[in-house]
Amino acid sequence: MQTTTLLPSHLLPQLDSAARQALADNGIIKKFKAGEYIVDAGQYFRSTMIILEGQLKVYRPDEEGREFLLYVLDAGQACALSMICEVRNEKSELQAVAQTPVTMLMLPLGLMDQLMIENRSWYHFVLSSYRERFEELLQVVDQIAFQALDERLIDYLKKSQKQVQHNILHITHEAIARDLNSSRVVISRLLKQLERKGRLKLQRNAIELLQL
Repeated sequence: MQTTTLLPSHLLPQLDSAARQALADNGIIKKFKAGEYIVDAGQYFRSTMIILEGQLKVYRPDEEGREFLLYVLDAGQACALSMICEVRNEKSELQAVAQTPVTMLMLPLGLMDQLMIENRSWYHFVLSSYRERFEELLQVVDQIAFQALDERLIDYLKKSQKQVQHNILHITHEAIARDLNSSRVVISRLLKQLERKGRLKLQRNAIELLQL
């Protein structure tokens, strides 16, 4: 761990200088490897988390150990779940896994409450984080309720393309199946269908997107 002295200038532009200084003075930087669990179900939050670099995925596990992807967090975004559970001293019911190497700003217990009262820019940042995560959850519900799996797969590939800003996705069929709560066999079959239509090209542990 390392105490941070300065936040990257391009991140959290909505925060005023007082809020940024409070985060710089009190936050702790922690790094995670790709694939590492940042938060597991049943764990208590001891800090609020803001992503400085990298990307993590948030899953909802069931009693049988299966995981359902809820949303993805990128640099400059906060984990709204950590804010809620920290304040209410509740255990997490979700899992957060580093999709890439992740650098996280960990804010100590109580700082969020203090800033919510004293700093309007932080107050609006927290509300915005809640709203964005809620809207993403609504999209997940809509996809499950109204979209066939092949449509959900195409949406998933488009979002992944936008996140990495590249036409080649380094991802396995197993990982996609996990995120879409399906099986590898089904996902592989749907990807083969898209390949035959010329919309993508399958490679070893990668997918080249052509005409989605």
